[in-house]
Amino acid sequence: MPWNNQGGQSGGGGPWGQGGGKGGSPWGQGGGGHSPQDVDALIRQLSEAWRRMMPSGGGSGRSLLLLLIVFGFVWGITGFYRINPQQQGVVLRFGEWVRTSPPGLHYHLPYPIETVLKPEVTSDNRIEIGFRDVTGSSSSRRDITDESQMITGDENIVDIDFVVFWRISDAGEYLFNLAEPDETIKVTAEAVMREIIGRTPIKTVLTEGRQSIQAQARQQLQELLNEYGVGVRVRDVQLLAVDPPSDVIDAFNEVQRARQDRDRLKNEAEAFSNDIVPRARGEAAKLIAEAEAYKAEVVNRATGDASRFNQVYEAYLKDKDVTKERIYIETVEEIFSNVEKVIIDGEGGASGVVPYLPLKELSKSKGNN
Repeated sequence: MPWNNQGGQSGGGGPWGQGGGKGGSPWGQGGGGHSPQDVDALIRQLSEAWRRMMPSGGGSGRSLLLLLIVFGFVWGITGFYRINPQQQGVVLRFGEWVRTSPPGLHYHLPYPIETVLKPEVTSDNRIEIGFRDVTGSSSSRRDITDESQMITGDENIVDIDFVVFWRISDAGEYLFNLAEPDETIKVTAEAVMREIIGRTPIKTVLTEGRQSIQAQARQQLQELLNEYGVGVRVRDVQLLAVDPPSDVIDAFNEVQRARQDRDRLKNEAEAFSNDIVPRARGEAAKLIAEAEAYKAEVVNRATGDASRFNQVYEAYLKDKDVTKERIYIETVEEIFSNVEKVIIDGEGGASGVVPYLPLKELSKSKGNN
């Protein structure tokens, strides 16, 4: 039997030197299954079949060749590797990066020819610039003055704390293009932020310009890191604190309050002006329109009178007597049109009328009664 007991131990031992005991298996585990005799017969048949396939020669040479084949097979299958969805596979050939593998099952030449690194690429990484978070709470942040203080476009100093969130986009570039990619990202982000703040007024930085600054910083930082070949993707740049330096913050707040008062008074004055000026302009336009209307009326009346006079004069030249009579009648008509008149028939009612009787007063007294 090929598996003989060594060291004089009793019982049927397996090839690993473990005693199988009575009814034990070749792996030294008791219980059911095939008996040692059946396993030995199976092994013997396999050995004879292998011997027939092998060329004639010594048994030791065939055994060595068999071991080499088995070892080569086992060594070959060690090249299979699996990349999880949150990872990328970086394949190294004698330490040199040759390719990057996506998630899934892949194969590389077995160790030590090729090896694989599996960094995670879906987790967010965080770089703090201008401060350090000591205990994980915002109240315990330690300010780094050398990083946070920056000069604005109008030559003021501002204290800025911001955070950069990034992920690995290409694990091979991240691991092998730069010696210290994390430090490179930090220095690049600080340089980009200083460049943006250096051309922005402090009022814009402290008020409505924060969103624009964050977007510009993210875009410029990504473009610069792509040029460096860092192999990362910048997800977000967040401004956590934008304040004047602590030494002058009281004076700065006083200046801000004064500016706010100035803006408030200016707005009130503009509102008063917007109320008074349109009203005055309306009154002026009204007076001008009335004057223009009066002018047109006077001019038209004068033009009409002059035209009428010319017509009368032309008629007078043609027939003086008729024109004089007409002028006399029109004049009398105009005079008597505004005078109260009492007409008395001379033949019928003149005999009973007193010449100086105040007929007007009598008619008024009769009307009141």
